[in-house]
Amino acid sequence: MKLKGQEATLDNLDWQILRLLQENAKQTYTEIGSKLNVAHSTVYDRIQKMEEQGFIKKYEAVVDSEKMGVSQITAQMTITTDPKETENIAKKLAKFSQMLEVSTSFSEELVIIAKVVAQDQAELHSFIARSIAPLPGVLRIRTAIVTKKFKEERFSLASRENASKKRNSL
Repeated sequence: MKLKGQEATLDNLDWQILRLLQENAKQTYTEIGSKLNVAHSTVYDRIQKMEEQGFIKKYEAVVDSEKMGVSQITAQMTITTDPKETENIAKKLAKFSQMLEVSTSFSEELVIIAKVVAQDQAELHSFIARSIAPLPGVLRIRTAIVTKKFKEERFSLASRENASKKRNSL
């Protein structure tokens, strides 16, 4: 990692360490070091710096709610708002535990796109009616219940690298 003034930039070794952590965050510094032919202390130092600089936000266990027997429904929401209130509404929505993702998007109009979970349709309806619809500036709410997931991933350095290789080979 290189520090330019107050801004940190990642070098090739940092990117490789991050990719390996995304594949398996339970790997030891020694395991990562041996895969990259560097000392475990180097891996430790790099990871510490990336955590301090905010490149690594957190480590988490991704659980399969269906296998655990947790019944829930997922819905995608598009919330049209008064443009002056969009950011305030998005910040309020982000505080609800039912919200998995909250983003703003501008296409034809400024909207909030949110991913929400609930135990069932009744709980989803109640959450929308009591917590979202009354917010000042909410103009319209469109909700689509997810019926089948084909892929659900987070940002992956491996997929980023594969896309770069494909572009470079063209």
